[in-house]
Amino acid sequence: MIHSLMSTTVRAVRRIPPLATDIAVTLAALAAHSAPFLLTAREADPVAGYTILQYLPVLGQVLPLVWRRRAPLAVLLAVAAATGAYLLNDPDTAPQPVPYALLIAVHTVAVHGSRRERAWGLALLTGAAAAQLAGVVLRAPSADTTVRGLVMYVAAWAMGRAAATRQAHARQLEREKEMEARRAVERERAAIARDMHDILGHAISLMVVQAEAGPLAVRPAPDRAEAAFDAIAAAGRNAMDQLRRLLGLLGEESSEGAPTVARIGALVESVDRAGQPVALTVSGTPRPLPPDVEAAAYRVVQEALTNVVKHARASTVAVGLDWRADALVIDVVDDGRGHTGGAGRGLVGVRERAAACGGTASFGHGPGRRGFALSVRLPGAAA
Repeated sequence: MIHSLMSTTVRAVRRIPPLATDIAVTLAALAAHSAPFLLTAREADPVAGYTILQYLPVLGQVLPLVWRRRAPLAVLLAVAAATGAYLLNDPDTAPQPVPYALLIAVHTVAVHGSRRERAWGLALLTGAAAAQLAGVVLRAPSADTTVRGLVMYVAAWAMGRAAATRQAHARQLEREKEMEARRAVERERAAIARDMHDILGHAISLMVVQAEAGPLAVRPAPDRAEAAFDAIAAAGRNAMDQLRRLLGLLGEESSEGAPTVARIGALVESVDRAGQPVALTVSGTPRPLPPDVEAAAYRVVQEALTNVVKHARASTVAVGLDWRADALVIDVVDDGRGHTGGAGRGLVGVRERAAACGGTASFGHGPGRRGFALSVRLPGAAA
């Protein structure tokens, strides 16, 4: 409760415009410096103008603080000069034991000043400290006053540097959060791109195969032609359903169509009906897997079959699901044209999918350097 209240307060303070904060600081310093003139009892003085002249350096000390963030060093020099004028102008009539404006200016240089401005600020403070110590030697101010002043200035500088360090650390954390958010967006875009590639590539490949075979069977085998066109429509509807789910246009009621290992059988059957002979073998005991592994397994088989339909010109394709004690091993082997020596976007996507859920993928020539073989190992320890 307390932490939440503090966080809310910090966020509210951060939303205040910097200029409004500087004006509030200036008014507070003006009130503090004006208090001695208002609260100190004075006898009637015929030379009333002297009091007004004495008050003018107070305005010189305070008013520059409005611009303290935009020109920290210039404000420090202006406030220091006005403070000197105040001390020379008979401050005993309205003594001010704490130089609030000068401390704020010192703190501002430590927080917002550049490296060069901080160096000049330290040089100015060092010179002022030396002058104070020289005054002690000459018995001008008391030793207590000198020590108190030095401690206040050092504390103001130290607090400013500590605040600057905290702000730099906060900015670094914000940059890291922004970078992580960008990386998350890039990963999500890559995942969506892989899914769309798999969905559209597979559906379009089946539709092209059926569209090419349909006209050849219109007259000699009308039933076969009708089945081909039905397969085209089914592939298109399936692709649209998956795309809607991918883009979040459907609700939870369509979850039964999510890519899982259990749906690999239906995927194989759809390719087989499209005219590409595919055989599925399952060994071991199937068991539930994490959702990311289920999706990866389905997409891997989908991409492999899409490549077979598009490139392999294979007469037979074998898909194997081997349920082992600690993994699910997927093998897709065909007797087609074989490995072309490259790795297209689809095969790169297969590797990325496997790696994303802690698995591995390899591909190359099939048995006897004929055809093409893809092997993917996905983590799937038994419960």
